[in-house]
Amino acid sequence: MRSIPAVSRRMCHFRLLAAVAIVAVATGLAQQAPAQDKFTPTAEPKLLVALPEICPTPDGLAMDAAGNIIIACPNYADQSHPAVLMKLDRDNKVRLFATVPVHRETGVACPMGIDFGPDGELYIADNQGWVKANDKGRVLRMEIRDGRPGRTTVVAEGLSHPNGVRVHKGHIYVTHSMLPTEEGKPLISGVYRFKLDDRNVKVDNDVDDENLLTTFKTLNMDCQYGADGLAFDAAGNLYVGNFGDATVHKITFDARGNVASNVRWAKDECMKSIDGIGFDKAGNLYVADFSANAICVVSPEGKVRVLAKSPDCDGSKGGLDQPGEPLARGKQLIVANFDMVTGPDKLNSGHDAPHTISVIQLEK
Repeated sequence: MRSIPAVSRRMCHFRLLAAVAIVAVATGLAQQAPAQDKFTPTAEPKLLVALPEICPTPDGLAMDAAGNIIIACPNYADQSHPAVLMKLDRDNKVRLFATVPVHRETGVACPMGIDFGPDGELYIADNQGWVKANDKGRVLRMEIRDGRPGRTTVVAEGLSHPNGVRVHKGHIYVTHSMLPTEEGKPLISGVYRFKLDDRNVKVDNDVDDENLLTTFKTLNMDCQYGADGLAFDAAGNLYVGNFGDATVHKITFDARGNVASNVRWAKDECMKSIDGIGFDKAGNLYVADFSANAICVVSPEGKVRVLAKSPDCDGSKGGLDQPGEPLARGKQLIVANFDMVTGPDKLNSGHDAPHTISVIQLEK
């Protein structure tokens, strides 16, 4: 075989080094891209509907078997309006669905998280803690007959801050955002679990309550608010958002339904808080970043990125106005805009009209 001249060998060597350098740079850029891109929104929220004046703070969302969406309106921003449930049909028409029965002592109702049970009944977290005494919160069951609301019964009562609700395999799971905590120590919050046929269960509001399934600590001392949104994946694992720490926890169960593990599953600097959460059919988890006027999406592998984000706004053009709950409907993400809470960590500067539901077109 003929030998290659020295000059040619050097040129080949230089070309090889150049090629390696180009590949290295390209690989480096590819590796850095997710860290840069995760902050950049990829979707634009639009206005789906403006709600009437009777629902100034929309919160929880739940879809029935026919594809209608029920919207829970606790009306914290204006207690002159009784708490209501609104119905958003498949044609995006909104009407009053039900008025939530008030607490016999406080005279108000404050529906936040909602979810449908296996027979079409609606379960409601009545969080009285923000307007009345901290031990008057309820979990309610509203019968639905032929698409219309019926009798409402109490599943559990005496909760200080019931928030999100999910029904799964014969049980009702309820996040409890604030449990009694010693001054100067991180907040404790948790998830309660009740049976579908439970009625008038008295909750003790402490870490020894027999209905308390698992607990969390919120280490962010600047935002002491704990377990909020919750959702089940297709495999039956429970995911819970810790609002103040902006972390998603994954809870697994053993064969008897007891908690096998409770681990931090997702957290990223691009996600500032976690309110309501919900899965799509592909296993992506959507997060209402309440503090940052954003919706984040967490991949099945636990990678976080910003899907949509809005500046401080009134929502009239469809912008995210303190999103409280996302719900996937086909290739759309429906978002309730709570628009009330302010503070140094909140982008929202105040409550204003209109009261809106946004929609985000998901990738086809």
